[in-house]
Amino acid sequence: MSEPDFDDVDLTEADEPRLPVLFEDRRPPQSAILAGVGLAWLSAALTGGLIVFLLAIVPGALLLASGLASLAMADEARARHLGALGAAIGILLGLPILLVAGFGTGLVLVGLAVAALVAEGWISFMRTPPMEDVPPASVSVRLAAEIAADDAVLGMMVQSLHTPGIEDRPRIARELEAAQALFADRGWLANPATYHRVPPAPEDVRRTRESFLGIDYSHLRFASEFEPRIEEPGRERWLDRRANRTAHAWVLEHEGPPRPWLVCIHGYQMGVPWMDFPAFDVRRLHRERGLNLAFPVLPLHGPRKVGRISGEHFMGADFLDTVHAETQTMWDIRRLLDWIRQQGAEAIGVYGLSLGGYNTSLLASLDDDLACAIAGIPATDFARLVWKHGPPRDLLHAESAGVDRPVVDEVLRVVSPLALEPKLAKERRSIFGAISDQLVPSDQVRDLWRHWERPEIAWYPGAHLSFMLHGNVRRLLETSLDRAGLHASGS
Repeated sequence: MSEPDFDDVDLTEADEPRLPVLFEDRRPPQSAILAGVGLAWLSAALTGGLIVFLLAIVPGALLLASGLASLAMADEARARHLGALGAAIGILLGLPILLVAGFGTGLVLVGLAVAALVAEGWISFMRTPPMEDVPPASVSVRLAAEIAADDAVLGMMVQSLHTPGIEDRPRIARELEAAQALFADRGWLANPATYHRVPPAPEDVRRTRESFLGIDYSHLRFASEFEPRIEEPGRERWLDRRANRTAHAWVLEHEGPPRPWLVCIHGYQMGVPWMDFPAFDVRRLHRERGLNLAFPVLPLHGPRKVGRISGEHFMGADFLDTVHAETQTMWDIRRLLDWIRQQGAEAIGVYGLSLGGYNTSLLASLDDDLACAIAGIPATDFARLVWKHGPPRDLLHAESAGVDRPVVDEVLRVVSPLALEPKLAKERRSIFGAISDQLVPSDQVRDLWRHWERPEIAWYPGAHLSFMLHGNVRRLLETSLDRAGLHASGS
């Protein structure tokens, strides 16, 4: 059994989880900090003139509401997320606050927002239960700030997610029941790999040259040609999303003889170069390691989006949309792999982050010709995420309309990396995960590690968004790529 990489984690007895004690204090004192900072910002908003009012009213209101909710209730995750969002907005508004309110006042307000951010992260740390097979972490100012950054993103995501209307919930329940019966009858629940069809290689691949901050790349486009089967629920709704019918990818290639390729699969609400390239550190992978890189754009993301935001309708309560989104993801990426092989690729590895980690692990169960699969901070169970992060009232209404959680679990089984067996050898699989992840709880990462027969894993003492700051993550990436032979000759 490969031992997890705990290099950045101090596993001394003093770092045992403190949660059993902290959970006894149902109203942590840090809540008063959030409320107090909120009052300070609101006071500045009411006394500093119109511009200061416009800058300070939202952070102040969010922080005060979050602090009061935390003091009044045992635990309200959504209130905490909004508090973190308020603190983050306050910090981001630091420069205009300094310019308008005066240096002294602005500095105090920004300092208070930083204190509130750390306080909120501290509360979330106390509310995060320990997980079996996940190393413990000890709370610190840095860890609290990393956790709060996760919570701020959650606050923004939950507010921006598309929520099906009341009239849609019976339809969702009917689609789930019909899909469950169909999937069981076809044998796809018993053998989910057979649900996925082998796509043809793409034809008429169009290329345009583009650039982002000095990074030149090719923008690939080709017809996806994916269609849900005629008998599958939700087919017509899915096909009506016309922008999604074209597959896109960003490609960075070296001139000269063929080189190894790394397919980088982005996370939820990404799919644009200004987000994808920094997240995957393209300068290091492309220039220093000498790899060719391909960034497939997931369905409904980036130039394929059909809603207000990138990724809308991919995840959420319309579960058949999620099934079709994941199935099309596998279809499109496998077609992109065919195109890469046509370019004479020496070897192809896959590396994904978050939702991309989910798709990396799913792809590793469908393609046996990959040099490696690196699943970074991977989600592995969509239903569990929806029931954790979804608004409780909406979930209650959905359940009352007949949306049955066990049926959801069964339907999603056909696109679950925990239901399919990996085709890559164990030594070609690796994982990294955050001990204090708030977006993708650590049990989801752990479950993939167990399902993958405990391959090499790096647990870092941070949160979802901070993976690039931890040395053992970088070491795992380097050793995984080296072991797979993914480097240019002589590099």
